[in-house]
Amino acid sequence: MNTFKFVKYALISVSNKFGILEFAQSLIKRNIKILSTGNTAQLFNKHNIPITNISEYTNFPELMNGKIKTLHPKIHAGILFQRNQEDDIIKLYNIIPIDIVIVNLYPFSENSFNINANLNNMTNYIDIGGNALIRAAAKNYRDVMTLIDPSDYQMAINLLDSNNNIFPIENKLVMACKAFEYTSQYDTDICHFFKKQYNQTTKEQLNVDYFPKYFYINLIKKQELRYGENHHQKSALYLDSNQKSGDLISYKQIQGKKLSLNNLSDAEIAWECVKTFDQPACVIVKHGTPCGVSENISSLESYVQAYNCDPISAFGGVIAFNQLVDSITIKTIINQQFVELIVVYKITNNALMILKNKNNIRVLICPSIKINNARWNIKQINGGIIIQDCDESKICNKFWKIVSKRKPTQIIYEDAIFAWKVVKFVKSNAIVYVNNKKTISIGSGQTSRVDSTKIANLKLIEKKLKTKNIVMASDAFFPFRDNIDIAKEIGVDCIIQPGGSIRDQEIIDAVNEFNMVMIFTNKRHFKH
Repeated sequence: MNTFKFVKYALISVSNKFGILEFAQSLIKRNIKILSTGNTAQLFNKHNIPITNISEYTNFPELMNGKIKTLHPKIHAGILFQRNQEDDIIKLYNIIPIDIVIVNLYPFSENSFNINANLNNMTNYIDIGGNALIRAAAKNYRDVMTLIDPSDYQMAINLLDSNNNIFPIENKLVMACKAFEYTSQYDTDICHFFKKQYNQTTKEQLNVDYFPKYFYINLIKKQELRYGENHHQKSALYLDSNQKSGDLISYKQIQGKKLSLNNLSDAEIAWECVKTFDQPACVIVKHGTPCGVSENISSLESYVQAYNCDPISAFGGVIAFNQLVDSITIKTIINQQFVELIVVYKITNNALMILKNKNNIRVLICPSIKINNARWNIKQINGGIIIQDCDESKICNKFWKIVSKRKPTQIIYEDAIFAWKVVKFVKSNAIVYVNNKKTISIGSGQTSRVDSTKIANLKLIEKKLKTKNIVMASDAFFPFRDNIDIAKEIGVDCIIQPGGSIRDQEIIDAVNEFNMVMIFTNKRHFKH
């Protein structure tokens, strides 16, 4: 008979002590003996839970303020011991066979966000012994159960009770995978923190590649989504462990149906766009591109003008606000349109009470309106990913150049700034028409820029809106003057675009011919 078949010994050394007392007591009741060390052992002693201190077992003291505790041959031999193959070694050296390892690591990631975090103090949170214990147990998963998550304690007890004090190998394999994911994430957190400690100048001095050879993405699942792009596709949302205050990912959903991938994709665009405005602003997004944007004296006025830009496209859209949303604004939204999701920074209690009567409307509250400059933008292709710098969050008009003979008035120039903020979030080829800090027509996602211009014109014609001083923004340069001719037909007065075409002079000549204003930004904003 295999004398090592049943679970008899557990090693417990945890930083996160949630639920550990109850779990240890459950193990004792099932005649499982406990080895422990450090603060965990002190906690057990305080609560009269019988244990064997690892130092007593190994006959070797803890050294260097606890840095050396479990790094001992008798401990790792007990974990790595393969039953029915190395029994003679265990008996020869009087080694306790460890059947279950319950370990979690120093809270490196949690402390890395501390404002005072630096290399000197953060190295104290780099776990060595715990990592070694987890990896050893997971490696020997056929004989050892590895638990790193308090939420799995009850599952382990249930397995013991239903399997006569034995862990099925299938469950041990699942926990081993979870353990390796855990240690991988932990090392990635440390790697990211270390990389942050040297700036770009130092990188260049050290000849460190701007894009690293190995790119680590440390993601933690936040929730499973309702579905992906289509109902038959499963989807889940993962958090970047380096998320910052102000990112949409920090949202709290306070009501509404479960989120889908499309909901979050549109919400991200709406939220990032609305954050770029200082005054009360509203952004409505549909199918990955803004269909209405406005900046005004209040959230209500901003919403009304954003909605009026394209009421048809706004149907079923995502709406984002950068300032307080009141009950009148919510009533207006509900009365005017069907809305999938509303993203807010602040909202009144009365507005929330009104929304409760429409409990299918998803409402997300983001605790910060801070603009962040994310380091990387990642796109997936089959078999790999493409990594690039993120497009800048804030515009800089320092290098803009007025290339037309006619100069813009202050009002037109401010509208040009507004239009340039918006066009960055519209899918290429992108054309945005603006008047008085509100979009009045948007053409996007076409395979030619002239088609986007024609669509913007058509939408404006259908509204029968006669407007002067229209500012046109284009996310990239004009390859031909036909865009200028079409824009003039609708009454465009000013054009803001990157410039850089081989026909720039031809474009400028057309602008001067029509006595229009043209601004070159010297930077394009393709969004594919």
